[in-house]
Amino acid sequence: MKSVSVFLLAVNCVAAGELTGLVPELTHQIPTRAREALTGSEFAQYVEGLSPRQREQAILDQILEGNIPAFLRKLVPVELNYEQPNAKPIRATIFVVPDYLAIGSNQDFLRIPMNLETATAVVDRLGFVLPTKKIVDAIYRQSAFHFVPQPLPAGPQMRSTAYYQTHNEMIEKQARSRGIPDGPLVSGDKKDVVITNLLARKQGRIAIYGWHLPTGAPIQPLSTVHGACYADYSHGIRLVSATAVVDGKLRSLAKMLQDPSLARLFSDEGPIRQVWDSGPRSGGQFECGRQPESVRVEPQHIPGLESPVAP
Repeated sequence: MKSVSVFLLAVNCVAAGELTGLVPELTHQIPTRAREALTGSEFAQYVEGLSPRQREQAILDQILEGNIPAFLRKLVPVELNYEQPNAKPIRATIFVVPDYLAIGSNQDFLRIPMNLETATAVVDRLGFVLPTKKIVDAIYRQSAFHFVPQPLPAGPQMRSTAYYQTHNEMIEKQARSRGIPDGPLVSGDKKDVVITNLLARKQGRIAIYGWHLPTGAPIQPLSTVHGACYADYSHGIRLVSATAVVDGKLRSLAKMLQDPSLARLFSDEGPIRQVWDSGPRSGGQFECGRQPESVRVEPQHIPGLESPVAP
């Protein structure tokens, strides 16, 4: 009954042109953050000695318990369009978290990378989807603030909690020095975990893309070189609401991504056939720890950046 009332309220909001009234309803599946919940610093300390698999389970537990900063619950609209051949353009509004998913409070939070299994479980349970490459590009173009990417030296330490913390501190230092507040749409601080048809052809992999330079060019081309169990400090999870507005009507984004007539609004690959097949649907089904976690590749050297970046 609650989901029906939420849907009807959202319809009324859109019909009245009040997208601001719709936005809070899109986050209703995220639990309220408990007053005694761990801060980002406390969470980092808690998982420091855990195995990668244990850390992933801890990340999932915290997110599903609602331990997310309040500013990430205020979704931001992003506009997309597609110029149809011999037909009128179609336009859509999607709603995204203003920054990458984090654990903790507004005052003390940690932007948290996670592997594909964890990310898939999160978006499924909270009513979101992962972005496509086209959505990532649109978010970058429409961001109020663009961080300058800050790669760290490549190596096994890229996957450590210490690197997660160090990179988060670097982002926060840049935010303070440039006057970038929490809340407006931002990008350029991390790469995105994305959905793509490449995952159908390369099973058991994670797809990453983005980390745009100030020129607007992404450091990371669309890549599936790593296994689904892989995560490192440079990865971010951008939640995209599973509900979008197309020509004033509420539509399921997942369904539109599989619709040949609408998919190009959101994807430069056309229909994405594997939206829900990229990983297990709950943390209890995790296979990570029993599969290879990465395909070994040499780091790339990006012009204008001092440190090599692993794909």
